Amino acid sequence: MVYLKLCVQCQKKAVHPRRGLVSKPILESTFNSRAQVDLIDMQSQHYNDYRFIMNYQDHLTKYVILKPLKSKRAEEIAYNLIDIYTLFGAPAILQSDNGREFVNSVINELHIMWNEVKIVHGKPRHSQSQGSVERANRDVQEMLAAWMGDNNSSDWPSALRFIQFKKNRAFHSGIGRTPYEAMFGCTARIGLMSSNLPNDEIKEVITEEDLEKITN
Repeated sequence: MVYLKLCVQCQKKAVHPRRGLVSKPILESTFNSRAQVDLIDMQSQHYNDYRFIMNYQDHLTKYVILKPLKSKRAEEIAYNLIDIYTLFGAPAILQSDNGREFVNSVINELHIMWNEVKIVHGKPRHSQSQGSVERANRDVQEMLAAWMGDNNSSDWPSALRFIQFKKNRAFHSGIGRTPYEAMFGCTARIGLMSSNLPNDEIKEVITEEDLEKITN
């Protein structure tokens, strides 16, 4: 290795990474500045006419929302986006790896359904800019496969709620916390199981009076 490093001809022949090919990272400072939407194809495992998963992700917090779709028509996607926007608000920029035409048609449908909302499509970027939501896609598919195997069920549309919650509770190295914590500023709770009470005592709790006896 020392010889190769000192050999001029060897260094000239060596393959060096070309500059200028690294995509510029997208930096956002506030929630809902930019959002990314992508579709996961589930046609080979369609269930009750559901054939796609819409993966919606806030770029800053990495919080994901999963919706089962029967088609990838702009009308159906816009309908599900409005369900999200009326709960969390609408982003300024919507980006998708499915192409500008796809985003434009979705935004047009959004404006028809809710004429007050104004969203612009994101600039064309290298596919790496979509890397975060694509990684989330892989995680969702792996988690779904594990859920269907553990529960011996092919009803993945019903499982999406649990997969979404589990994904948002998982630590994200890019933001140094879970998406749920980044979104809401606290850890996700799952009822009494999130308390410091012993599990054997929690199992005996039926009413609020039972809870008061334990906590007192």
